[in-house]
Amino acid sequence: MPRARTVPDPSAAALFDLPHRHAGHRAVRRRPARTARLDPGRPHLDDYDDIERDCYLGTHHPSWLARPEFGGSRVIPLCVSHRRLAGRRALPRAVTHWLLDSGAYSELYLRGEWTVSTTEYVAAVRRYHEEIGCLEHASIQDWMCEPHILKRTGRSVYDHQARTVASYLNLMWRDDTLPWMPVLQGWTLDDYLRHVDMYAAMGIDLTVEPRVGLGSICRRQRTREAVRIVETLYGLGIRLHGFGVKITGLRSVHHLLYSSDSLAWSFGARHDDPMPGCSHKACSNCPVYALAWRNRMLRSLPLWQQTGLHTAF
Repeated sequence: MPRARTVPDPSAAALFDLPHRHAGHRAVRRRPARTARLDPGRPHLDDYDDIERDCYLGTHHPSWLARPEFGGSRVIPLCVSHRRLAGRRALPRAVTHWLLDSGAYSELYLRGEWTVSTTEYVAAVRRYHEEIGCLEHASIQDWMCEPHILKRTGRSVYDHQARTVASYLNLMWRDDTLPWMPVLQGWTLDDYLRHVDMYAAMGIDLTVEPRVGLGSICRRQRTREAVRIVETLYGLGIRLHGFGVKITGLRSVHHLLYSSDSLAWSFGARHDDPMPGCSHKACSNCPVYALAWRNRMLRSLPLWQQTGLHTAF
């Protein structure tokens, strides 16, 4: 697609509308050419040694982006939600690279639709990019496909997938210089493959994107179906980012992900005693606990799955 930057009228309607389905419509499935492995089964262990992976530490606190313990030689990448940054008068200056979560789950779960316009979101991400710096990836305004979210919105998996593709196109149209990360959504393996085809039909080859988010997986990452979805998309040559992947899930699929993020440490800390030397009642907002959790998590992975991860300290 053209990369020339344009400055659209903020009051104008979205350039890319949702595709219409007429009576008797049947989507034509066109699989993208495989650029990685030809075997869709489980890859061999030595297939992953040349991949650099990031494990983004999720945080509720934007101020962590400027904390020295996450920068310097440690380079602990962080993940921060747009919901935590929006409306702030002052923003921290990042000392490490980070990923922006769009807050899609909260939007759809709490409101049943996106209430943040494309123009508003682009303006916010542009500000984060310029004032915070070190922004590696910004998730689009996607629509996840968990059954309870579909019930909340009253829409189908196909509708959510179409709106997710439209979000990527509209964000790129408004500012294609920002590091937008497309997202794949679905529920079954066929859903995800159809979503790959939907992107391809709009001229978007996901195999050339630096990172592609994988949605609607985190709450069923222990299942064989989830592992099969990740394996298949990896086999297509797509560089996947796993949203909210917990330790159990990482042990199963981390070798197939180019990156992942997790805020599981904070939820776990609510039920643990404070770390020695901590004066608070719980370490659910404690950077010392968060770093210790991340180190334990990385060290718990089989050695052959840790290739390329940032060194734990």
